[in-house]
Amino acid sequence: MRAAEPDRIDSVDALRGFALLGILLVNIGAFASAFYGKDIPDPAFDAPLDRSLRFVIALLFETKFYLLFSFLFGYSFTLQMRSADKAGASLAQRMRRRLAGLGLFGALHAVLLFHGDILTSYAVLGLALLALRHRPDPQLLRLAAWLIGLTALAWGLLAGLLSLLEPLPPDRAAILAEAQAATHAYRDSAAGVVAQHLRELPGVAALLLFVQAPCALAMFLLGLVAGRREFLAQLQAHRDVMRRLLGLGLGIGLPGAACYAYSAVYAADSPALALAGFAISLASAPLLTGAYIALAMQSLERSPALRRLLAPAGRMALSNYLLQSLACALIFHAYGLGLIGQLAPLPVLGIALALFALQLLLSRWWMGRFAYGWLEWLLRAITLGRWPAWRHSPGPAEGR
Repeated sequence: MRAAEPDRIDSVDALRGFALLGILLVNIGAFASAFYGKDIPDPAFDAPLDRSLRFVIALLFETKFYLLFSFLFGYSFTLQMRSADKAGASLAQRMRRRLAGLGLFGALHAVLLFHGDILTSYAVLGLALLALRHRPDPQLLRLAAWLIGLTALAWGLLAGLLSLLEPLPPDRAAILAEAQAATHAYRDSAAGVVAQHLRELPGVAALLLFVQAPCALAMFLLGLVAGRREFLAQLQAHRDVMRRLLGLGLGIGLPGAACYAYSAVYAADSPALALAGFAISLASAPLLTGAYIALAMQSLERSPALRRLLAPAGRMALSNYLLQSLACALIFHAYGLGLIGQLAPLPVLGIALALFALQLLLSRWWMGRFAYGWLEWLLRAITLGRWPAWRHSPGPAEGR
């Protein structure tokens, strides 16, 4: 029996597949080294090539791709609205169940696999999106701008305060001891991995609350407005917007990303400078993300082959996101090989690219036989309050 599913847009699925690559390239760094996000680099891997690769990842991927996922979350919310309307169902009830399921997946993910999980944040922020869904577009756009602007301003003011206070440089010995203890915990045992995740969760929660949450909500709202206007489904009608996104992204977003990458990789031992670069990134990253959307959608429009390659992975993005964490946990933590702290950035990058290539193949195989990814199917069951069809018969819509 073929599963009934809402209308899909191939390019949106493919864009989500592209976002999975960016997320993996960022997250694998946290699995591979306990020094990730610290004020000093790993002394074992601090050669010019190592720093150059970290600079490229920070420049092109960090702080941008969770924003892209957030935009797509808001965009997909409009598809959920239309689906509920067609079915004559209560959107609020459906979304509350969906967000509860997402929160459960996120909590398990954070404790067992990756302390940097963002699904729990999405579950909470999704309630705000639900409450704001009837607001007019201009109001949502202003709110998004305020969320991003105030967050960047707050961190910029903190950077200015630190520059006036002339703080002491980071305590390298303390950071080194902390990273070594974390590395030992991640290599020790499965119980040690879980315990380390629990120890790190308060710091991660603070980062989510004061940085990612307001910026993610802003992108939810931008995605909601874009979905209402069918921005990604009607590219021809929005060519002018696409050109503006490219101009702003390359003219402001990319230089802002360069400031952030330099401060994060080459000036991390200067708290004021590092925070200033971070504040610049908070303000400029949404613009570069917008340019990525414009470039990706234009590329996908021109290349059906690229669209067919990425779309299956995007259709099961939740499953692939958690599968990435599972694979990285098996490679780098005590669940499997325990290679944390033993590989330089170059082989880590190679692992990420190989893993993503395998996901593309697996996703194509899976979506050729099943209507949903395994976790998408379960989340859909929670959303609808019934078990949806699992398999579908091959047909003209195959591979959408």
